[in-house]
Amino acid sequence: MIREDLRNIAIIAHVDHGKTTLVDEMLKQGGVFRENQTVAERVMDSNDIERERGITILAKNTSVMYNDIKINIIDTPGHADFGGEVERVLEMVDGVLLLVDAAEGPMPQTRFVLSKALEMGHKIIVVVNKIDRPDARLDEIGDEVLELLLDLDASEEQLESPILFCSGRSGTASLSQYEAGTDLKPLFDTIINYIEPPKGEEEEPLQMLISSIDYNEYVGRIGIGRIVRGNIRVNQQVTVCDYTGAKKNYNSKIVSLLQIQGLQRVPVDSAKMGDIVWISGIDGITIGDTICATDTPEPLPFVKISEPTVEMTFSVNDSPFAGREGKFVTSRQLRERLFKELLKDVSLRVEETESTDSFRVAGRGEMHLSILIENMRREGYELSVSTPRVLYKEDENGRKLEPIERLVIDVPEDCVGSVMEKMGTRKGELVSMHPQGSRMRIEFLVPARGLFGYKSEFLTDTKGEGIMSHVFEDYQPYKGDIDRRSTGSLVSFETGEAVTYGLFNAQERGQLFIPAGTPVYEGMIVGASPKTDDLVVNVCKRKHLTNTRASGSDDALRLVPHRILSLEDCLEFLADDELLEVTPESLRIRKRILSNSQRAKMRAKG
Repeated sequence: MIREDLRNIAIIAHVDHGKTTLVDEMLKQGGVFRENQTVAERVMDSNDIERERGITILAKNTSVMYNDIKINIIDTPGHADFGGEVERVLEMVDGVLLLVDAAEGPMPQTRFVLSKALEMGHKIIVVVNKIDRPDARLDEIGDEVLELLLDLDASEEQLESPILFCSGRSGTASLSQYEAGTDLKPLFDTIINYIEPPKGEEEEPLQMLISSIDYNEYVGRIGIGRIVRGNIRVNQQVTVCDYTGAKKNYNSKIVSLLQIQGLQRVPVDSAKMGDIVWISGIDGITIGDTICATDTPEPLPFVKISEPTVEMTFSVNDSPFAGREGKFVTSRQLRERLFKELLKDVSLRVEETESTDSFRVAGRGEMHLSILIENMRREGYELSVSTPRVLYKEDENGRKLEPIERLVIDVPEDCVGSVMEKMGTRKGELVSMHPQGSRMRIEFLVPARGLFGYKSEFLTDTKGEGIMSHVFEDYQPYKGDIDRRSTGSLVSFETGEAVTYGLFNAQERGQLFIPAGTPVYEGMIVGASPKTDDLVVNVCKRKHLTNTRASGSDDALRLVPHRILSLEDCLEFLADDELLEVTPESLRIRKRILSNSQRAKMRAKG
């Protein structure tokens, strides 16, 4: 059977190439909103962190009606660290819109998600977005996309994919770069005509693959997936198999069944082959499971999710200020929260350690783990985290292998020298260089650990004009030692409150991270030293009062503005002997061993 009334598509692209903005316009022109309805920008980015950072973290589903045909659209994340989301949702669709920025062209994440779509044999529609940019390179972009398709061994049919020229912001699309479009009608028509409708056996027993998981406190775990074969209805008895074929739940009942209409999940009594649905009522359902008819338990194959490459240790906060600001502070609460995250994030790994107070958490990158930390912090958790570490492997000859990233850097020509110098010290290997107007596009293969702490240096070196992005390439032999940090730390001498007089004397030693009035404790880091060694400073030191005054000695002391560190900045700054204390209100970097005298003894021992 062929479902001519339905199309399932995903939108894939590099971060910031305009996926969510284009979906906004597709919803507006697809009649999802009333004429006079006020709609927020990037309506699909519903999560607070997504709206603040302007990035998509979780894949979202929506649908529009066009000429009586329902188009299910999945908006996917563009950041490499959330690639696990993209890999899964591609199982639910029959084709993809590949969005490419008209100025930047294909970037590392474009390559990554496109390779996954090509492996699955999906049809591709290339959409060149942001054609109204003044620096758009419309003549060259088509050639660059074709080169990328050839590089990824695309089939002949995929090489002849249609190309459209869009402006997501103004909601226009055209089939020619020389003609300005008036609406998105050419895009909708291409989707209907080029992307194949779902095909399958409607009369055969039910088969549905769970590709994503949601969680609701009222109904528990919600499985999201596409019906590959047969029909499904509320109160139907089903059997659940995992992808190895083992039966998990013999007799489960579908308690509720939902489908997406516009931005709403609407309850339905039944759904058929090709539909994407939300089901609840099955205990322990997880990604990769197949919902089958009770008499024919046949599991479907499941795409292998790429392994994590970076790990951190999450532990209970044991600083002198522990328990003052957080609501959830115990190891039991921390453990529950981390294992709850595993229910919906397949790219994450959580392992218990020898200590009951700490857990090893592995993810796809620093951004992946920092979003988890930020979410926990907003929920009221208090914890301490270690410096990020890469996960090594060994090959059959016993050689040590490490993860290598493909790094693409776009910088003004006068900054190329400083970038080359830094990449040399971080064991980066130059792959290619291409001039683009007054800018240079440089590609490196660099060890993942070589990128820790580089972003802030990079922005300083390029005066804020540089663009960098990277994606996991593969595991290669260990490249040798890399110095993680070229600066030292300014460490607080005693517990108390930072005062202007103490900070004034400390600022001569380096850059401060705290203002006057900040509570500090012994061993807490209050700034960065330009030298590689740590310096102990007393920011609580007050000026001794005397009964005589000299002219000019009581003038107000001027402090250099302190540097405010974000969560990512803190993770980049961390040295191996330091921890980051995370609470709902504060981020504090500290030494693992707080006592200054104990640290001095350990250094003396060597």
